[in-house]
Amino acid sequence: MTKKDVDKISYNVIGAAIAVHRELGPGLAEAMYHKCMLKELGLRKMKFETEHPVEVEYKGEKVQSDMRCDILVEDTVIVELKATAIIPLFEAQLLTYMKLLQKPKGVLINFNCHNIFKFGQRTMVNEYYRKLTG
Repeated sequence: MTKKDVDKISYNVIGAAIAVHRELGPGLAEAMYHKCMLKELGLRKMKFETEHPVEVEYKGEKVQSDMRCDILVEDTVIVELKATAIIPLFEAQLLTYMKLLQKPKGVLINFNCHNIFKFGQRTMVNEYYRKLTG
């Protein structure tokens, strides 16, 4: 996978979030946005897993945790959905998921805003992204 491939996936994820937000607007519960995001990703023929478990490898063994990322798209981009003000804890949560799942990119989406593109999304990359070519 190249940086260009990963960027295209995250671009499409943000497009899906914008479509959901245009349809529903702000002010609903996170669970409703989550269900509609899954529907929109499916309409866009994107492969995804919801509530993907986050494990850690410790001394060569997988250790289960109670953590689950909201959506894992194309086994590459982690999507965390919120319907409240974004606080640093949410960014740390996304970075943790990216590191433990060894995924290069994550998108934090906040549906509690008036414009997803300008104010409702934060895209994050890590060392796995930097190691990709192209």
